[in-house]
Amino acid sequence: MVKVGILGLAHGHVFNYGGEWIAHPDKYGIEIAGAWDHDAERLRRDAPKLNAKVFDSPDELLAGVDAVVISSETAYHAGLVEKAAAAKKNIILYKPMALTMAEADRIVDAVNKNGVRFTMGWQMRVDPQNVKMKELIDTKALGDVTLYRRRHALGTQTWANFDTTWHVDPSMNRDIFADDSSHPFNMMQWIFGMPETVSCEMSTMVNPKIPNDNAVALFRYANGLICEISCCFTCVASEITTEVYCSNGSIQQYFGDNPGARLPRVQGMEGLKWYREGDKDWTGSGIPSPASHGQRIRDQAGPLADFLRGGPGLCTAEEGRDSLRLVLACYLSAREGRRVSVWDDRVYEI
Repeated sequence: MVKVGILGLAHGHVFNYGGEWIAHPDKYGIEIAGAWDHDAERLRRDAPKLNAKVFDSPDELLAGVDAVVISSETAYHAGLVEKAAAAKKNIILYKPMALTMAEADRIVDAVNKNGVRFTMGWQMRVDPQNVKMKELIDTKALGDVTLYRRRHALGTQTWANFDTTWHVDPSMNRDIFADDSSHPFNMMQWIFGMPETVSCEMSTMVNPKIPNDNAVALFRYANGLICEISCCFTCVASEITTEVYCSNGSIQQYFGDNPGARLPRVQGMEGLKWYREGDKDWTGSGIPSPASHGQRIRDQAGPLADFLRGGPGLCTAEEGRDSLRLVLACYLSAREGRRVSVWDDRVYEI
């Protein structure tokens, strides 16, 4: 049984996959041995949700565990990774990686200096439909990809008091774009690698206390591939999530994010399908779409437990840093009103 400590209870996803661990210890081989949070009231209130013993300091918690999940506010990620790595604990770090590139560099340096096993937690890298899409693309089952579109959405304007949370506090998490665009950017990076340039437009459309609630980023790759990532955080309903257009066919995915997963569906409707030129009809993947976004988060329990037991990680520290680079390059592009290189080191100034 792997003893795991939770450093920070700010990010609610830990209760989804962590809840699976405590409900099925024999299946996953994980024991949540304790939790710490800088917010004493939140620690007292939320640690019982994971049956976690309360610890007064990170050092006290680290002394009695094999590994940690860091799910604090983003602003604390670098410091907590440095503490956990110095204590030689394996690390799951929840997204986004950091607020700044300098903080991301600290995380990469701490992991490499101490030789600990590390992974970012990204549910989009383990979603079975996404894994199938990547397989179709990697094997060129439908030819070369010519255009990739991902619509990633949340209905933040419908969430009570969301504008008062740490998610939109500039000092804790920057804003909702920095927080949630990291998901589809990392998925794109996982499938295609790093692009060369980005052109991004951002707007605040509903609540000025939730800035940058809408954005579109166009990434261009060396081979000419264009990837369009649309981030609408004022979206209450949607169906199609991902479109992949290839030289000999197309891929379409439905219900792949929060507003899509919660929608009523036509019974038997395929969540992922593809069409190959010359076929008489679409081919369905047969992979069920999760009944809710919460289920998609809970489904991380297995892959993350595998990592904690010695299996492969989902995303290296270096890849996580590159994902942050993509996010910050979008701010640079929007600020300058033009296309920029994702390797422009002015992202260190953002």
